Amino acid sequence: MLITPAKLWFNWHLDGVDRIPAEGPLLVAGNHLSYLDPWAHGYFVTEAARRPRFLAKQELFENWFTAMVLRGAGQIPVTRGAGDARAIDEATEALRGGEVVVVYPEGTSQSTPPDFAPGTGKTGVARLSIATGTPILPVATWGGQWVWRSSGRQSLKFGRPIWVVAGAAIAPETTDAADVEAVRKLTGRVMDDLGILVRELRERYPERWTPRVG
Repeated sequence: MLITPAKLWFNWHLDGVDRIPAEGPLLVAGNHLSYLDPWAHGYFVTEAARRPRFLAKQELFENWFTAMVLRGAGQIPVTRGAGDARAIDEATEALRGGEVVVVYPEGTSQSTPPDFAPGTGKTGVARLSIATGTPILPVATWGGQWVWRSSGRQSLKFGRPIWVVAGAAIAPETTDAADVEAVRKLTGRVMDDLGILVRELRERYPERWTPRVG
């Protein structure tokens, strides 16, 4: 990932990098505030000396140059809203190979809620976790929503704080990916934990860097 320019431009605060194991499979579940999030989560994972593999929307692969960069970095294209079995299979193979896979359970950047709380999570991350026995690490970020997103105020002001924090890993309680109730329960746990992390980041974030509403 080309994270060096963003690393130098923003004032990063990474908390919980040590919660990423030195080896073995891991699912990172992130909140999705902005287009900066993949850089934030990618930086977080690489600081643990691991290589992140993202489930990235298929549209990003339609440009030949972007597709070349993403595929060269091992990223996984996924067709949203289509139950993309090919993407799930590729992510499953990566996890069984001991890799780190980053998933955004919301599926798309959330810029509508005024408090930027995580939206409803899709069940893909839980199904991957249960099917492979892989723990899920909730990792929340804050600050990027004022830098680069599809709507709203944006600013590339130098030195803006971008905060990323990991919660406690969540282990699947079953190996039965067909257990609908277990999938829903795990999805809810992941989104609840992400919501708590986001709320804590919002409350601690420097007020002078928070745009006034209205």
